[in-house]
Amino acid sequence: MRLSSFHLLQFLLVRFNSTTNFPSLSKIPTKHRAQAVQQAQEVIIDYLHSTRALPFTYAEFISKNSIYNLSELISKVHYSSTDFRKTLLKFVRYNPINELGFFYESIGIDYANINGFLKPNVHFLSEDSTVLDVACTLAELGFPWNRLGKLYVEEASILEQNSEFLGKKFDGLLNMGFGKEQAIGIFLAFPFLLKREEAGPSVRSDKLLNDIKRVFIDFDLKNYLVGNVDVWYEVCRKIKVFYDLGVEKGMVAELDGKIKSIFIDYNERVLAEKVEFFCKLGVQRADVGLLLLENSEILSIELANQVISVSGLLEHFGLHKEELRTLLQKFPYIFGRNKMSNLPHILRAMDLQEWFFGRLKLGDHKLLATYDFSSSNEGEDTKYVQNMEKIIRKRTCCYSLSKLEFLHGIGFGENDFAMKLLFNVHGSSCELQERFDFLLNEGIVFSKLCKMIVQAPKFLNQDLDNLKRKLDFLRHELGLSFDFVETFPTYFVYNLEKRIKPRYRFHVWLTKQGWVTKKYSISGIIAISHKGFLTQLSKIHPRAPRLWLEQCRQKEKYSESNENAS
Repeated sequence: MRLSSFHLLQFLLVRFNSTTNFPSLSKIPTKHRAQAVQQAQEVIIDYLHSTRALPFTYAEFISKNSIYNLSELISKVHYSSTDFRKTLLKFVRYNPINELGFFYESIGIDYANINGFLKPNVHFLSEDSTVLDVACTLAELGFPWNRLGKLYVEEASILEQNSEFLGKKFDGLLNMGFGKEQAIGIFLAFPFLLKREEAGPSVRSDKLLNDIKRVFIDFDLKNYLVGNVDVWYEVCRKIKVFYDLGVEKGMVAELDGKIKSIFIDYNERVLAEKVEFFCKLGVQRADVGLLLLENSEILSIELANQVISVSGLLEHFGLHKEELRTLLQKFPYIFGRNKMSNLPHILRAMDLQEWFFGRLKLGDHKLLATYDFSSSNEGEDTKYVQNMEKIIRKRTCCYSLSKLEFLHGIGFGENDFAMKLLFNVHGSSCELQERFDFLLNEGIVFSKLCKMIVQAPKFLNQDLDNLKRKLDFLRHELGLSFDFVETFPTYFVYNLEKRIKPRYRFHVWLTKQGWVTKKYSISGIIAISHKGFLTQLSKIHPRAPRLWLEQCRQKEKYSESNENAS
């Protein structure tokens, strides 16, 4: 059912009033708010058209698409259901509004970001008329008014061009054979095409337009798609997805017509989901783009909600029993059941992502569609199921389930290993993911990071600041690589200031004294107990334990004095 403009306003007010940065209309009874906004819109139209001599069409565009600024204006005026319009007219007459604020919101710039576009002490459209003139020119060409802000945000220089230049740019696309709606969709998706290029058209522009022309015209999409701006804009956004992945401009034009289905049969959300899925493999993003362009049928495969048996799927993709047995011995924590959506990380946790992606490129992507999901029960772990039943009965089940979701998401199967880890890692699923991603981005290999969690799960309980400081110390003072923490993940568990630094630095001092005749490993210095450390020191030199204890006492006194002073 189509909503009237009045009912649409009511809907928008309910939605916007739930946001924290929306100007409050709490002084107006809820049932009158939509009417108040509608009257305010009429007042602004009258003000811009009659007082500021703006053409009625553009005055209406600005008024109808600036609900935040309208609400801010309304909140400054006393409300009365009988004479609100008159009161608002009087207010506007004696309190000039910030016209540019209304304008920028109306063309689609986020209300929270508008101040970044406003010039100091400039409030009237007549004081910055170029942006309005350009907006009017583009609107006359057919650009949706509330989408113009996208052009300005991405290429600010566009709203400083003259009308003649923009008209020529537009005509240039029409002369290439594009329709009017197609041309607008192209410019909205690729605003840089409206920029002034001093040295003439660039190779980048030529290759881009060659790609788009092949998709739009050579594939004859007009016979498949309803020709409005939104449709062509979405097609362009799909093309842009591949460029953002790193596919070279011009490559699309070199592929045959089978990619046409990407732009006809699948919406942008489906494409984005598949891109995200395969990019999680950690392979080259451009290769993901080419895989989807060359095998568009992948987009029709359901990869989200299905449950798989890890061993069953690997066997389905060609791994022999002996290979599976070797993997099971090396990565027992990965096997069992899991969601298909977690498959990329399952493979990365076993260093199989390159092998798997290679199979996909050779044509085995079809195996994703032929896998028998009913066989996923083969990997069911009885202990896991029993523990799940216990968790669900607890009051903290949501918290535990979200942590479990994190563990499955990084590749751990529905098995007893995951359950044991669940009770050893602390923090919300978001915090755990943030810590995992930080260490991954720092350069620790995915599979090794998973193995570290199995060996010393409590290291993942460290907050980000602790992890960062311990990594900095590892690199800059210990001079060690990630190979050290991969074999000794409990390094992250020990206290940096009270254990790691003082013990290591004391050993450095002993070495400088010439007392150390035997080389001690860093892990041996850190991990040994207090009593064991003293024994270690006594073997180095008889005086070393006493000097260490004196140093510890001095630090304790210093800490106590600081606490008393504070």
